[in-house]
Amino acid sequence: MRYSLQILSIIILIVVSSCRKDFSTVPNFGKLQFSKDTVFLDTVFTNIGSATYNLKVYNRGNKAITIPEIKLENGVTSNYRLNVDGIPGKNFNDIDILANDSIYVFVETTVDFSTITDPLYTDKILFDNGNNQQDVDLVTLVQDANFIFPSKNSMGIETLTIDGKDSKIQGRFLKDSELTFTDQKPYVVYGYAAVPADKTLTINAGAKVHFHKNSGLIVDKKGSLKINGTLNKKVIFEGDRLEHAFNTISGQWGTIWMRAGSKENEINHTLIKNGVVGILVDSIGSTTSPTLSIKNSEIYNNSNYGILGRNTNILGENLVIGSTGQSSLACTFGGTYNFSHSTFANYWGNSLRQLPTVLVNNHVTISDSNNNETILTRDLLAANFTNCIIDGNNNVEFILDKAAGSAFNYNVENSMIQFNDFNNSFTNNTELNLNDVSHYQNNILNGKPHFRDTSKNDFIIGKESDAINKAKASSISEDILGINRTTNPDIGAYQHITF
Repeated sequence: MRYSLQILSIIILIVVSSCRKDFSTVPNFGKLQFSKDTVFLDTVFTNIGSATYNLKVYNRGNKAITIPEIKLENGVTSNYRLNVDGIPGKNFNDIDILANDSIYVFVETTVDFSTITDPLYTDKILFDNGNNQQDVDLVTLVQDANFIFPSKNSMGIETLTIDGKDSKIQGRFLKDSELTFTDQKPYVVYGYAAVPADKTLTINAGAKVHFHKNSGLIVDKKGSLKINGTLNKKVIFEGDRLEHAFNTISGQWGTIWMRAGSKENEINHTLIKNGVVGILVDSIGSTTSPTLSIKNSEIYNNSNYGILGRNTNILGENLVIGSTGQSSLACTFGGTYNFSHSTFANYWGNSLRQLPTVLVNNHVTISDSNNNETILTRDLLAANFTNCIIDGNNNVEFILDKAAGSAFNYNVENSMIQFNDFNNSFTNNTELNLNDVSHYQNNILNGKPHFRDTSKNDFIIGKESDAINKAKASSISEDILGINRTTNPDIGAYQHITF
């Protein structure tokens, strides 16, 4: 007992000592220095909280000082929130800074667009008063938006009914009045917005769709998606964090999922970035017409796949798929895939990548409740790559993985492929005999693409590219930027330029 009392006395002494101010200060003399003179909080959507930004306040003098007051110019009515040296609030008194030391001020905001007259919302942090007063500006751009979110009640958040069964996917089906997205205001989606059967979601040129974490878009069976972007007014899909720091963060939202039985989905001049899977396409609706036709579009920086097709039918032209955590393009479990003048270039650098830039197979492995595995196969009716670049930062970036029991049809023509099989891992893979002219014609093996900047997913090719003038003539008369390619076409989605 005596030992316990001694320990308790020591703890109390430490706590009391740590709370005691055992140094003397002088009043602030108006010579504070700041890490920045303006804190820009980037852009936020109405009623959505910003990220936390920091400001460092320095005392460069050789004496400890006390700042009598730190406050927001707009006082308690300000939409900004402060945390000064670990204390939250909007007004602070007698803040000490040791000699040649500093403190942190953290800033956040949440703004209701309907309550402000100017979307550029500003305030100031005031340090001290009178002749010694100094200030730092706060600036935030606030955007109004259309919000789509599931309802919430005492039972929890609304979930989707799929195939007549309740799922665990939070979200709701779009109403008829919501089936056209325009460019008038951005759209912010919480949970999954779903296109009902026999309905079409039309997204007009210039529209911007932002998804919250674990959110996305589902096109249900017999439903359709029509994205009508143009060269000068792209449609953009990305996360709902608009701050610059989130511009290239992958995995911020889920996926655009075209379910089995969805039909005639079309994507034109669209940018999709920073999700988990850019587009997930399931099951063949028709063997003669594509489940998804995607043209003049870009897909970047998704944590798993750019496009994941599962026994489906996809047509791609002037398509660019950049860095992903697994494959840029995965054509799995059979199906029909036709890609022309497309660039698949995976220079993912966030983690070790196990899969190639382009993966094609005709099988899937399923497990039962006893963990017994069964391999299912489906016919690969076609996997055709014409005038395509397949490249990345791995040695082997193109793999055909055939399982016996189903058809496996493929052809690669006038394309440039990264395939350095240094370890002879694929010597016995008949489908990867790149000298087999019945499946491979006029291709360039391990050529130099001369991309402008792979670190920025900028895959325009330069004048040193081996892809120049090596494409096969086709009906695709312009590249993804609208540059004419009727004569001397280059391989890939871009005609070359001089950097």
